[in-house]
Amino acid sequence: MNSLSRKEHLLRLIQANPAVTQQELADQLQLSRSAVAGYVAALIREGKILGRAYVLPDSRPVVCIGGANLDRKLRTLNDVQMGTSNPVSQYESFGGVARNVAENLARCGQRVQLMSIVGDDTAGQAILGYSAEQGIDTSACQTLAGVSSGSYTAVLDPQGEMVLALAQMDVCERLDPHFLRSRQRQRSAAAMVIADLNLPADSLSLLLQDAQQQQQQQQQHIPLVLIAVSQPKMQRLPAQLHGLRLLILNHGELEQRAGQALPDQVAIQQAVATLRVQGVQDVIVTMGSAGVLCTRPDTDLLTAIPAPQCEVVDVTGAGDAFSAGVCYSLLQQATQLELACQRGQRLAALTLQSGRTVSEQLQPNIFQEESYA
Repeated sequence: MNSLSRKEHLLRLIQANPAVTQQELADQLQLSRSAVAGYVAALIREGKILGRAYVLPDSRPVVCIGGANLDRKLRTLNDVQMGTSNPVSQYESFGGVARNVAENLARCGQRVQLMSIVGDDTAGQAILGYSAEQGIDTSACQTLAGVSSGSYTAVLDPQGEMVLALAQMDVCERLDPHFLRSRQRQRSAAAMVIADLNLPADSLSLLLQDAQQQQQQQQQHIPLVLIAVSQPKMQRLPAQLHGLRLLILNHGELEQRAGQALPDQVAIQQAVATLRVQGVQDVIVTMGSAGVLCTRPDTDLLTAIPAPQCEVVDVTGAGDAFSAGVCYSLLQQATQLELACQRGQRLAALTLQSGRTVSEQLQPNIFQEESYA
């Protein structure tokens, strides 16, 4: 039996019993335990198993629905002066919340499909072409004639912090219920559905209705995650959130939903408790450099997780990286929300230290050393 066939045999044994120990594998294959450990390490590197207890990867893709656009970052060379011209450096990249989350997941080795709409312009062709190069399945995207692809322009100060952002995302209004129904087959085959609030309100309602119906009919439940994109677009979030696995939003967006200022953690906790009454299972509130707050099972208390210290080069895309890290972790069903947030913060820190919207340091099995030192 050569080394390749032994590795394949070992994988079949793990598939039959994911809780099998390395010693049991060694006994069955008549190998030393160290040899088995070497094969296991190789299978982890190849993405065929995902770590402790030999969690097997789900072959179904994560479906990301929402914005895909061209990002322009203008970074002032000096402190911003309003009402006059400011010298800047300029950098262009590909963005959109759903697209960014999809690229983060793809770079981490997750199979992912993007559902978005672009115009039949140069920007649209470039967005889809680049996304496909990064391993994103773009076959469910649509190109429309006579419309402009979405764009996002961020003005950053010399420290990389956002001063102002301008989003031209009218094309996302075409992500209507008709578009979603035309892609029902792909959505039904997803391991998870992630949507951003660039979608129209009636499209978000449709996704929630589908998720709630799955629960009521005891069908295979596909977790639904919604990601806020801005305070103005919080008005798109439906009043009832039954069927929603997770809502990710920042402090200002939560205040927008609550309709009042939330000056401390007690007030935030009360606003989150209201969201849970409205039907969402879990909520994560990002607080910038102050870290994140996340819900706990069976209590209205929130867990506070401080942000890791890192040098900030550019804040653009950090929130999307965080959301991707959280969702990547939740796909491993035993992962607790607190650990998922810590992993999300790790991806966000990599993005903050990069001048790119999605860090090039992401790689498959980025979290595996947590299970196998």
